[in-house]
Amino acid sequence: MLVLRLLNVVAPAYFLCISLVTFVLQIFVFIPSMFRDPSTTPLISPALLHGALFLFLSANALGNYVLVIQSSPEDLGKDLNLGEGAEVADWLDGNRSPGSALPSTHFCRLCARITQRHDHHCFFTGNCIGSRNMRNFIMFCLYTSLACLDSLVAGMAYISATLSMSFADPLAFLTLLPHSISQFFSGALLSSEMFVILMLYLWLGIGLACAGFCCHQMLLILRGQTRYQLRKGMVVRARPWRENLQEVFGKKWLLGLLIPVQNVESSYRRQKEK
Repeated sequence: MLVLRLLNVVAPAYFLCISLVTFVLQIFVFIPSMFRDPSTTPLISPALLHGALFLFLSANALGNYVLVIQSSPEDLGKDLNLGEGAEVADWLDGNRSPGSALPSTHFCRLCARITQRHDHHCFFTGNCIGSRNMRNFIMFCLYTSLACLDSLVAGMAYISATLSMSFADPLAFLTLLPHSISQFFSGALLSSEMFVILMLYLWLGIGLACAGFCCHQMLLILRGQTRYQLRKGMVVRARPWRENLQEVFGKKWLLGLLIPVQNVESSYRRQKEK
């Protein structure tokens, strides 16, 4: 448990550090290198378009990241009915009190909070993912993967121009790291160039991981199931996939794709109003 609590603190700092490094490389290294001759650069150039695209992806990723943290399940836990005589220990053991109105709620040991429709605990946000922040979490994963892949393409273009190499061969990227390490220790490669090459593989790993996690999460949402329910083997009520999507993304789902906005009201609040 101590290791998990430490990871809950280190992982968000690691993510913010990677985000800062990516932003600095894009704004001060990759994008300026795309301007071959600033005096003849047209008003709308590929470099400006790439910069606008990166800022759009970064703003959405960071905005949804903040909303995931702000949409804390703590306020929801205060309103839950645990049943007369029920203690937090009952939730720690995975039991459900007879008076609980929402059996899909779960108590997280790391957060010490109750989350409705608990999916999992995200160490990179230091928060539990549930009904209140599920949409923002999916948007965070989506835009993080797109921002990483965008940085990967820009970094490969920078390395290709700096080292005068081509990535037309599919094996060029796979053999780039071992060749770069040998050239770095032999003094033929600068430390800044070696750092960019290492970041290429880091962006590739984070981008593919976030994309895969986002796709898997979407499949669970279509089935109306959470990761916690899947892990525990809980049976969920079959519903049309459109209703499952609307429960997470709401009716104004297109707005959430373009700008980071607060999640729709949780199903718990809708049930409470009824």
